[in-house]
Amino acid sequence: MSTVPNDRPVPVPARELAARLSALFERDVEIVTRLADAQHRLQHANERLLSGLTPNAFALINDSATTGTGPIATLTGDSEPPANSATLDALQHLHWTIHRAFCRYEYACEERRQLAVEVGELSHQLTDALCAAGWSMEAARQANVHQLARAAAA
Repeated sequence: MSTVPNDRPVPVPARELAARLSALFERDVEIVTRLADAQHRLQHANERLLSGLTPNAFALINDSATTGTGPIATLTGDSEPPANSATLDALQHLHWTIHRAFCRYEYACEERRQLAVEVGELSHQLTDALCAAGWSMEAARQANVHQLARAAAA
């Protein structure tokens, strides 16, 4: 048995559980980074979409407007094909950028949810292992898993 600085014995199974939890916490940091990146991509694409629209961009679908001169309105009008194509390409690109960012965000959220379940299960097992070794419930719940995991190297 190894000990932590407060001289409480740490059984081998508890050290192993703590090491697994420590690794899961590191994985959570990676997932949070991916969530932030996906959110940034969504915000950036949304800003690009909004900045490309003029107040009368939707004039052809607004009952109070008689003509539209905005980039989206020209898609349905008789303007030159290159302008329509460029605008449509830009909108499609933004659509897929938003779609991919949303999928990344959604996947990372699900991955984090599954990670939380695993962390909860391992935390319960760690608490039980420490209590079986004579730790109080409070001390077991407040134990620093990183410190317990490092105790394995001692």
